[in-house]
Amino acid sequence: MCDEDHFAHDAEKFEKLGLVTRRQFGVLVAAGACMALPEVANAVAVKEENVTIKTPDGMCDAYFVHPTSGTAPAVIYWPDIFGLRPASMQMGKRLAESGYAVLVVNQFYRDKKAPVAPQGGATPVDEVRPLTAKLNETTHMTDAKAFVAWLDSQPSVAKNKKIGVQGYCMGGPMAFRTAAASERIGAVASFHGGGLVTDQPNSPHLQASKTKAQFLIAIAMNDDERSPNDKNVLKETFEKAKLPAEIEVYKGAHGWCPPDSRVYNQPEADRAWTRLLALYKKALV
Repeated sequence: MCDEDHFAHDAEKFEKLGLVTRRQFGVLVAAGACMALPEVANAVAVKEENVTIKTPDGMCDAYFVHPTSGTAPAVIYWPDIFGLRPASMQMGKRLAESGYAVLVVNQFYRDKKAPVAPQGGATPVDEVRPLTAKLNETTHMTDAKAFVAWLDSQPSVAKNKKIGVQGYCMGGPMAFRTAAASERIGAVASFHGGGLVTDQPNSPHLQASKTKAQFLIAIAMNDDERSPNDKNVLKETFEKAKLPAEIEVYKGAHGWCPPDSRVYNQPEADRAWTRLLALYKKALV
């Protein structure tokens, strides 16, 4: 997950395949900037807030964005290893403009307030990797319960609708465990998730299989090359549990979804986004 050793090699490889351009890669690495996300058709007006949420381990800083009128289904967004930053906020706002109340969290609040990665997705992974040391199965679940409770206390959140959760890279297993932690979760999406399948009895995929959620699992091409059997294990596990699960290997490198990623692939990111919206429309009822 978020392996620094693979970034340069993967960027070169995917450029040769035409899946990421040198212009994209160069601009993003040099500036840590975001590519512009496509505008939302029929976007609703939204309100943006910086919020703080009490958890068993302290106060988590987060970004909350939701439609300005009425109530909306809630979504918890677990970022990748680069944390809460302009790119994840941009993606959260785009989702809110599609009609959702979105909470983008700083999973590293125990050590540092956001932003934790000064160059966004272009920050060397070794600079932020130490922040992951305090995160584990227990923290994933206690944080998840706190976030769900906070969302259910907000007047902008539709209490009669299920909550969605999505995770990127290290956020993938966090999303799976959020579903295991709360029956309020109706939809789970993982994009280039790392560590979804392990050989341990508390593997995220086994915990998620005991829920009643629906799943979208978008796997990076190079992650699939390194662990080709994971998709089969995921498919078999969710079929056995009789849980709807869309599992697909995308033509993108690990990290292709956030617009500040070194290997951002807009066509594949948009395709994954379309499938995310389809999942939420179906499952958050």
